[in-house]
Amino acid sequence: MKVNTQSVNFTADKKLIDFIQKRMDKLDLFYDKVISSDVYLKVENTSDKENKIFEARVSVPGDSFVVKKQCKTFEEGADMAAASLERQLKKRKEKLREHLQ
Repeated sequence: MKVNTQSVNFTADKKLIDFIQKRMDKLDLFYDKVISSDVYLKVENTSDKENKIFEARVSVPGDSFVVKKQCKTFEEGADMAAASLERQLKKRKEKLREHLQ
């Protein structure tokens, strides 16, 4: 799956982008009709430790899912967002199965 990663106001290193790519690729296991995914990485200028915002939009035929997580690290945000997207994709797949029967 093609993952379009954009980092806002900073430059993401190659390791982070590769990690996000691998994590988002796993979503194909749960729903094979994923068209594309866009990931936005933002850092808030606050004294709070959880200042990293990970936002992901996954496009599937006829719909798209958006997940936004705020964490201490982008890796943690990627894991949490991917887990949330897995649940949403599984739910959509079940609905489509029920609809076809």
